[in-house]
Amino acid sequence: DPAQVGNQRRVLVSELSGKANIIYRAKELGFDLPLRGKEAQKLLEQVKLLESRGFQYDHAEASFELLVHRAKPDYQPPFELVDFMVVVEKRRRPPTKRNLEEMLSEAMVKVKVGTEIMHTVAEGNGPVNALDQALRKALLQLYPSLAQVRLVDYKVRILEESIGTESQVRVLIESSDGVKEWRTVGSSTNIIEASWLALADSLEYGLLRQKVLRNTSTK
Repeated sequence: DPAQVGNQRRVLVSELSGKANIIYRAKELGFDLPLRGKEAQKLLEQVKLLESRGFQYDHAEASFELLVHRAKPDYQPPFELVDFMVVVEKRRRPPTKRNLEEMLSEAMVKVKVGTEIMHTVAEGNGPVNALDQALRKALLQLYPSLAQVRLVDYKVRILEESIGTESQVRVLIESSDGVKEWRTVGSSTNIIEASWLALADSLEYGLLRQKVLRNTSTK
């Protein structure tokens, strides 16, 4: 037992082959009470399903923590993704900059907050930034504290290089609220969808973290 010699045991998400490890990993993340059997089984099945689709949680602890919360029957997400669309077009710059063109990215997102559907559009420096701006535009109206959350790193990994542009990709996003940094993951054969999933997790985790901090400060 590593604890008996002064070392702390750490369970990687990729090693979560049974309920006991699921419960142990949840405790590592600060959950006071172990998950009940059914919740642990549901979480285990979800992890296995998502990992078969290219997700990996060893370096995306925030996304894994969200999975733990979502496995609990009383969890209410601050928002739900409904739909998104991204348009990328090439536009010619003003006549003073002849023969130069620029890429314009515009994103439309629909999110559900409570019973309300919010539909926003925003432009950005690339499709991921446009999605970020559109999602924030919708959520900042109700969650102004999200203005503190920013993206600090963005990585893409191709999972099946042999099939070229049709391959599955994994996106890892690192975010910060100025105090803590966290990482989230998304995976898809579409790099924009993978980015959308990782980005949504990042903002949901940011809101969850702020809720926990508020609850702690009022005790």
